[in-house]
Amino acid sequence: MAFNDLLKQVGGVGRFQLIQVTMVVVPLLLMASHNTLQNFTAAIPTHHCRPPANANLSKDRGLEAWLPLDKQGRPKSCLRFTSAQWGPPFHNGTEANGTGVTEPCIDGWVYDNSTFPSTIVTEWNLVCSHRAFRQLAQSLYMVGVLLGAMMFGYLADRLGRRKVLILNYLQTAVSGTCAAYAPNYTVYCIFRLLSGMSLASIAINCMTLNVEWMPIHTRAYVGTLIGYVYSLGQFLLAGIAYAVPHWRHLQLVVSVPFFIAFIYSWFFIESARWYSSSGRLDLTLRALQKVAKINGKQEEGAKLSIEVLRTSLQKELTLGKGQASAMELLRCPTLRHLFLCLSMLWFATSFAYYGLVMDLQGFGVSMYLIQVIFGAVDLPAKFVCFLVINSMGRRPAQLASLLLAGICILVNGIIPKDHTIIRTSLAVLGKGCLAASFNCIFLYTGELYPTVIRAVTALLPETLGQPLPDTVQDLKSRGEAAPSQTQTGGCKHKYLPSFPRSRGKQKQQQQEQQKQMMPLQASTQEKNGL
Repeated sequence: MAFNDLLKQVGGVGRFQLIQVTMVVVPLLLMASHNTLQNFTAAIPTHHCRPPANANLSKDRGLEAWLPLDKQGRPKSCLRFTSAQWGPPFHNGTEANGTGVTEPCIDGWVYDNSTFPSTIVTEWNLVCSHRAFRQLAQSLYMVGVLLGAMMFGYLADRLGRRKVLILNYLQTAVSGTCAAYAPNYTVYCIFRLLSGMSLASIAINCMTLNVEWMPIHTRAYVGTLIGYVYSLGQFLLAGIAYAVPHWRHLQLVVSVPFFIAFIYSWFFIESARWYSSSGRLDLTLRALQKVAKINGKQEEGAKLSIEVLRTSLQKELTLGKGQASAMELLRCPTLRHLFLCLSMLWFATSFAYYGLVMDLQGFGVSMYLIQVIFGAVDLPAKFVCFLVINSMGRRPAQLASLLLAGICILVNGIIPKDHTIIRTSLAVLGKGCLAASFNCIFLYTGELYPTVIRAVTALLPETLGQPLPDTVQDLKSRGEAAPSQTQTGGCKHKYLPSFPRSRGKQKQQQQEQQKQMMPLQASTQEKNGL
């Protein structure tokens, strides 16, 4: 693949790469805020039932006469007495508290606003029988992430990374701002879903656009940089949430800056690699020459021409025709294998990661403190992951990070809940491993999929030091060479994919290929008149 040589010719890692990578990754600071925003905007303050409007709270014991106590001697959150209990207080949940008739909080709730003056929970009373609506809001946001990855991933492969990023920045800014002014719960959920769609696409196309403009040896650095920016965003969220405790103001603060990203994203330069894979050599040439000028390599850029590109990228242009379909993920055995493996990796990592980071109140310590700790553990975890990625490869890093995370979560599940320090420590360690896994899988996905379908989502092949595949054919060419071209499952390929397989299967497959090769060779000889 010659595209890496073209990048080196126009400056490799020069001024353009530094500027564009910085501009692309800065919005990721606030993407982390949106992903875990509901830890603060949907926090559940201490609450109890509101007494009836005609209740006389001026008598002895006042409010306590209406509130039954739990086994810890605290007022129950979702029940009240049907009539005031004027007997002596019993803090062990017996006597008056045990015999009084109770009812749900039909007159609403009283919230402790000392830590969280306003959340969607207090505004729309998402507690007790309505508590599930709190989780539903975050679930709909994650549904938006799934839909956005599929829809905008497809559009990015058709329209380009730059156009989709511009649209996503605007959608995030508008939907996030509208969520801050939502008049009711339903409207809030709709705009949160739209935010999830656009933010998922921003994450994917941020990695894709940056990787496609970088030479081979710098891709791990870019992936690690993006991971660290996301981690810094977790620190940022803790500080902003502490300074802006009102949920509407907090929602607004983390959304409005995307208007700025929308404005400057018009200056992004589209991926020349994507242009070439789409057959647009004129735009490929224009993008490369523009980058060469910014990098101070104008003379090298002037040496490029349509004919030079056509000669250099002849293989990619020929093999890329008719293969830019996401259906190749299911039609082609090689891509189908990748798709299934990567899908399982994404599901396992995401499910465990958000299961941990979306339950900060469950750790029994300050939410702001645990948010900072969760951000801090990412720093060493991602650095170790970077070292493994660069020295041993992507596959060992992915395997080790997920294995350690799984062990931490499983052990955490069998430790009694009163061992708070141990449970929190294991959760923090597991979260660090999952963050490292995310760092690896983002890079891994971008390197494994061909350019034409790159923004579509222990058995995966290694990609350390390998050039990015531009076409489906390039992907299948990674592996051991076969004597001739074969046809497998509607997916033509010249070489076997480099997935791990047993020696017996290798020999059997080689024998089958030799059998299939003979008639092809005979037909070729007949055509040549031999």
